[in-house]
Amino acid sequence: MASSSKLVLVMCFMISAFGIAIGAKFDQEFDITWGDGRAKILNNGDLLTLSLDKISGSGFQSKNEYLFGKIDMQLKLVPGNSAGTVTAYYLSSQGPTHDEIDFEFLGNLSGDPYTLHTNVFSQGKGNREQQFHLWFDPTADFHTYSITWNPQRIIFYVDGTPIREYKNSESIGVSYPKNQPMRIYSSLWNADDWATRGGLVKTDWSQAPFSASYRNFSANACIPTSSSSCSSNSAASTSNSWLNEELDNTSQERLKWVQKNYMVYNYCTDSKRFPQGFPADCVQNN
Repeated sequence: MASSSKLVLVMCFMISAFGIAIGAKFDQEFDITWGDGRAKILNNGDLLTLSLDKISGSGFQSKNEYLFGKIDMQLKLVPGNSAGTVTAYYLSSQGPTHDEIDFEFLGNLSGDPYTLHTNVFSQGKGNREQQFHLWFDPTADFHTYSITWNPQRIIFYVDGTPIREYKNSESIGVSYPKNQPMRIYSSLWNADDWATRGGLVKTDWSQAPFSASYRNFSANACIPTSSSSCSSNSAASTSNSWLNEELDNTSQERLKWVQKNYMVYNYCTDSKRFPQGFPADCVQNN
């Protein structure tokens, strides 16, 4: 295991606990934070739905904060004409120098593909966008969207296929999310000023309410606590492979396939945006 992973493993045992939540109940792991009844936990805690109408959207957040881990969530997105809507699912800390790891699903007109928007913030600085179309209809069924976050890299997965890898570039002076615990947040909201074709296509409120669904949340992660030892069950000791997870050759090929065929925007190739030269972290992340 790399030295940085060993350090994190020691830190987890000293100042936190490994949390394993597999098939977790939404009412046990999350709080509905806004929406005035538009967010609902159903089916004995196995299903969560968000809805959006002209008055308000809705959202929820995790009860726990995490400092590195593997997070999985199954989502079924707003069907039909979802133009103008955004379903956001992300990890974030708080404050002006926050860290953040984003999945955002930008709606579109019926028959046109969703845009999956990803971003990484460190110390309040983002602008690391990569966007993708998907190779399936994300509104027809549930699909699994995952984040692996460890000291060396952040990997975004869709149904187990890597779509993006963001590597730690601290060695060349680029900050990396590693010190701030983050909660999981999700929301469904109206962003028709920018979300679909740069804001040209507006939300069709005659289609409201819009709804997105969530199930099968799982987290194998480090949960900062005030305890002095790891208090979770013994399975944790054999389930922390995410601490030094990296892409093998097969996964690298899958990543290349996605980026060749489904990537629609990459900040590291946008010369108009960065006429003075690409950001330093593009050296390792392009």
